[in-house]
Amino acid sequence: MLRAGIVGLPNVGKSTLFNAVVANAKAEAANFPFCTIEPNVGVVAVPDERLDTLAKIASSAQTIPARVEFVDIAGLVKGASQGEGLGNQFLSHIREVDAIVHVVRCFENDDIIHVAGSVDPARDIEIINIELGLSDLSQIERRIDRTRKQARTSKDAQFEITVLEKLAAALNEGKSVRQVSLNEEEAEIIKGLELLTYKPIIYAANVSEDELATGNAFVETVRQITATENAQVVIVSAQVEAELVELPEADKADFLASLGVEEGGLKSLIRATYTLLGLRTYFTCGPKETRAWTINTGMSAPQAAGVIHSDFERGFIRAETVAYKDLVTTGSMNAAKEKGLVRSEGKEYIVQEGDVMLFRFNV
Repeated sequence: MLRAGIVGLPNVGKSTLFNAVVANAKAEAANFPFCTIEPNVGVVAVPDERLDTLAKIASSAQTIPARVEFVDIAGLVKGASQGEGLGNQFLSHIREVDAIVHVVRCFENDDIIHVAGSVDPARDIEIINIELGLSDLSQIERRIDRTRKQARTSKDAQFEITVLEKLAAALNEGKSVRQVSLNEEEAEIIKGLELLTYKPIIYAANVSEDELATGNAFVETVRQITATENAQVVIVSAQVEAELVELPEADKADFLASLGVEEGGLKSLIRATYTLLGLRTYFTCGPKETRAWTINTGMSAPQAAGVIHSDFERGFIRAETVAYKDLVTTGSMNAAKEKGLVRSEGKEYIVQEGDVMLFRFNV
């Protein structure tokens, strides 16, 4: 399951956003720093209208969406890498996630205290990125020290130190590891370090309700700062998300339309996360259930089958496959077969977004 950590300075709207997107989770949202001590965790269904359509076609008894785990992590302050605030406790929680959602305050509100006294996205982003970078630098330097003795006789250890020293130099220049060009061999070297500034990141620009559709100057600042990173910027409004939770399902679309947008922040965040991480969705569909499965882009049919169960991959024979649009257009699997739209795909097939699949296997 995909895990995304929601981070940011205290009082930027992290816990409010978390409460909204996780709906039933109730992280404490209060107007003072460090109201989040231990990370709050909530599992969220990935919104996907295709599931209901497929379930109707197959008369499925239930639908099972893909899921994302959101972790609301305590606010970070300047000096965290040296133990200020919650310090390394905060940083250790970030290392456990697949992607980081960095919430940046992009709204003015005198009633909500800013830990630094004013709204300044550039400063706020810099504070967190410096702390993450310092933490990575400390970890890299410790790894170099441990590896030096081996490097006297091992070419592999020598190569590792070369890679680590390249990353250390970049971090000392104020860059993130994401901004360093690494080949596959170099990337493999640092994989186990779980470096914070190497993780994919989405900047969630938290705006007021009336600026959700248009953004503002603060949002443009965030976009300019993150243009050089492998990052995405999503405009969200924690205030709007909190209001959406309280509305009946039938009224949500009208409320969003009145604000000039088609979807809330949850869909935007999840879509951005999937894109950033190179993820795809395929479906299994039948009378018992219609289910969405998350895979990495480029996965073969056997690998996709293995996401369901390792036996499916080990004993893979073939995958009966139809594109979502073709199945919807024809109205049933039998009709799709009659029109020659259901394909028998073998071990070399690369699963495409929206494929509806039935795996044949033998173990």
